[in-house]
Amino acid sequence: MTWKRHKEYRDSGVEWLGNVPVGWQVKRLRFNILTNPTKAEVKNITGDALVSFVPMESVSEYGGLSLDQTKSLDEVSNGYTYFRNGDVLVAKITPCFENGKGSIAEGLENGVGFGTTELHVLRPQRKIDCRYLFYLTISYAFRQIGKSYMYGAGGQKRVPDDFIRNLRHPIPDISEQCIIAAFLDRETERIDALIAKKERQIELLQEKRTALISHAVTKGLNPDVKMKDSGIEWLGEIPEHWEVNWLRHLFRFEKGQKAQLYTKEYVGIYPGDFPVYSGQTEGNGVLGYIDTFDYETDESIFVTTVGAKAMSTKIVKGKYSLSQNCALLISKNPKLSSIYYEGFLADIFRYEKGSISLIMQPSLRFEDLHKYKVLVPPIKEQHAIASFLDQETKRINTLTSKIRESIVKLSEYRTALISATVTGKIDVRKEVA
Repeated sequence: MTWKRHKEYRDSGVEWLGNVPVGWQVKRLRFNILTNPTKAEVKNITGDALVSFVPMESVSEYGGLSLDQTKSLDEVSNGYTYFRNGDVLVAKITPCFENGKGSIAEGLENGVGFGTTELHVLRPQRKIDCRYLFYLTISYAFRQIGKSYMYGAGGQKRVPDDFIRNLRHPIPDISEQCIIAAFLDRETERIDALIAKKERQIELLQEKRTALISHAVTKGLNPDVKMKDSGIEWLGEIPEHWEVNWLRHLFRFEKGQKAQLYTKEYVGIYPGDFPVYSGQTEGNGVLGYIDTFDYETDESIFVTTVGAKAMSTKIVKGKYSLSQNCALLISKNPKLSSIYYEGFLADIFRYEKGSISLIMQPSLRFEDLHKYKVLVPPIKEQHAIASFLDQETKRINTLTSKIRESIVKLSEYRTALISATVTGKIDVRKEVA
């Protein structure tokens, strides 16, 4: 959609900003906000009074606070950051700051909150609306410029209070600020609803993918085949001509390296062409690349044994090494389809995860791999199932990728719209009824 521009602009005198609408003032934020107000404001509240408690994980990206925790004022009055209803919160530490963590404080217990010390508190003064201020703090310019002011090392970099106080930003009059905030409330809600709908589509595709794999690896591809009891409680009936065997009879198991622990630091010292797989790495599971390798296999099964990604599986092949907290299953019979058994193991682990308490993190001891029984379809049928799953999962993954791309575009549009609106690049005064 094409939005209208203001009729007249003038030079802002700020390089990154360029022109601003005539009538908008460009001032340092310190003239419109109070940062990190004093806790002395709560001296009249009794120490046993409940207040909201907000750790960093309760601060959402681009707005929203989880207020499910409360503590007495005495518990939090020292060592935590104070704020009250109407204040704007901004995460100060990397990567939370760059990721847009921040919110308006609303609905606090007794109107008061205390939280992580990694928050800046911005209190709007008389001439600035708190919702406009919030949108300003999640705009692209605010976050990108703030990133350049960060100090500290590695994961401990922080945005200083002085950056916020001294940032020169265009500010319209209070009535237009309220119009801008109302417009962005409406438009971001609409965009977020579209994103939520697309995320639900991805969930449904993943559920379909899981069901497809589960049925294929446990029931086969022929709907008319005769069935028999598998003797495995969670599995039920299987095709009559399939066998049941121990996983350990079909695969040999290798532990991830213990004598030589592969870490990001180690990988950084010995760069090369061969991947190191780690169960603690997002995405493709590759920790990095080094100049040597420990394994050279065709298709083998990689299993994460410990951590948040425990009981996850993937196929690895070629020349590679393994980090700790993972296992490798190498087929004893080259005719077996590792792709089929990777799907079957994933089905076993989904069943086991479903029986684990929500407060527990799944884990898999290396020794546990010896206890599993698996199905053994004829070799030809294993490969037919693997080929079918490869084709169908590629189709689902392609659809999923397209939806993810549209989510990225919507998120980018949301960011661009906020930035353009709060800096006066577009005029939304007639867009709000």
